[in-house]
Amino acid sequence: MVWITDLGCMSQRLYTVSLYDTLGPDATEYIINHAELNCVVTSLNHVVPLLKLKPRLPALKLIVVLDPLSAGEQAGFSKSDMLNAMASDLGVSIHYIGDVEALGERQPLPYNPPTPDDIVTINYTSGTTGDPKGVVLSHRAAQAGICSSLILLGGTNSGVYASFLPLAHIYQRLGEHGALSTGSCIGYFHGNIAELVDDLKVLRPTLVSGVPRLYNRFGGAIKDATVQQTGVKGALSRHVVSKKLAAINDKHNPSNTHLLYDRIWSKKVAAGLGLDRVKTMVSGSAPIDPSLLQFLRIVFSNNFPQGYGLTETYAIGIVQSEGDFSAGSCGGPAPCAEVCLLDVPDMEYLSTDKPHPRGELLMRCTSQFREYFRNPEETAKAVDADGWFHTGDICSVDELGRFKIIDRRKNVLKLQQGEYISPERIENVYLANCGWMATAYVHGDSHQSFLVGIFGVAPDLFPAFASKVLGEKIAVGDVEALKAALKNKKVEKAVLKELDRVGKKNKFNSYEKVRAVRLFLDPFTVDNQLLTPTLKLKRPQTAKAFRQHLDDCYEEALAEEASGKAKAKL
Repeated sequence: MVWITDLGCMSQRLYTVSLYDTLGPDATEYIINHAELNCVVTSLNHVVPLLKLKPRLPALKLIVVLDPLSAGEQAGFSKSDMLNAMASDLGVSIHYIGDVEALGERQPLPYNPPTPDDIVTINYTSGTTGDPKGVVLSHRAAQAGICSSLILLGGTNSGVYASFLPLAHIYQRLGEHGALSTGSCIGYFHGNIAELVDDLKVLRPTLVSGVPRLYNRFGGAIKDATVQQTGVKGALSRHVVSKKLAAINDKHNPSNTHLLYDRIWSKKVAAGLGLDRVKTMVSGSAPIDPSLLQFLRIVFSNNFPQGYGLTETYAIGIVQSEGDFSAGSCGGPAPCAEVCLLDVPDMEYLSTDKPHPRGELLMRCTSQFREYFRNPEETAKAVDADGWFHTGDICSVDELGRFKIIDRRKNVLKLQQGEYISPERIENVYLANCGWMATAYVHGDSHQSFLVGIFGVAPDLFPAFASKVLGEKIAVGDVEALKAALKNKKVEKAVLKELDRVGKKNKFNSYEKVRAVRLFLDPFTVDNQLLTPTLKLKRPQTAKAFRQHLDDCYEEALAEEASGKAKAKL
């Protein structure tokens, strides 16, 4: 929703607060009030929703609009006049960014430079486990993150950076700051992610930072146009891919370049996406599928590392070094960071594990956040007395010092597009609103963009639900008839429809929607060791026990998406 240029704020020792344009009204209201924002800079389509929220936003006084508010209309009939007429009774004034800039030119203020320990931004987390937390980041942290990224990824004043990720995301902020610091050009896509390739063909960037969801689209489009083709084109593509994959997976001398194949095949394929000039591509925000990463590496023949960072570490922490062609790991510590592993005995992850130590990843770095804004309790939970930030992610580390994310200590998962999900919150909402549901397990794989679920039904209440769906009587106590109904696809579809209704009522985000389910009687019990004696669900064990069912759910949902019945979202 809002992102003010950092340079403008820096000139006056001010800082920005991020608001995602995908935030719902509750989260938007919380952040504006928690940060006591007086001014919001936004696009035109968000002005009316902000005005609707204004009675609950006492601090808000100014709205600066990035789109023109007048096109020469008669006085009193321009968008500016009409919106300000609406806003005046609410104590808000609305201004066009061009007018604000013109005012600054007429009445310039003297430069008021910030100090290293001044705040550069407060980035609010997505808040899927409760209220959003404001991550306070300093100029010192920003500079450390920028310098580390330049050391690892390089940068020149002749570079061209493609900007298409949300500008409120710290991952995108880091990329743009790196481009600005080296004098590189920044090209902004026109806003429609479905037409991103058209923008890339015009821009022809040299540096791209993306997320697995986007790279999945690239990979699918490339395979469809090359290895899945018939005739000579398909045969040549399969031959090149086979040879280059063998080369990149060579344990003794791995390489993703080839003197002939790059010229006759790779460059042409990359040019089809506007990426033939890209020297470095970065994947972050969520794990990328290892096989996809290797495929894209041999297609683009460039430096293509996977990295790991958090808002709390200015989007940097662990990054693969150039020439590391391993897939699955995030590489070693960035120049600004030191890392260690903390034993997690209750999850059976220990630093003494063989062959590779395992535990919760702790980081201590110069790019680290200062605190959670006005939240000392959460700050104390996240950073210990020695300054180590507890990431909550479980890692293993190999003999070369490369870290791999293998689990999450807290019951929070991260989807392919980088969104954090609290499955327990979703489960509790379903259990509270679906009387026929007895137990629930909501699952998300980091290589997928949506959720699936395993649900246990109440044997005395679900028969009535199933009877209505199937149009036939299922008596309470008829276990065999009930089990047959639980396997019926018509019943599963009805359950999904009910879950959608509950999700909408409780303002779930689109990525919190369960897209496929499997239904059981008593799937989780103390006897099968999926529940603790206090009846808490053992999530890792549950995922393992129901792995085949979960895989089947994903296969089913993806097939439905491919058939056009479900719409994919980036």
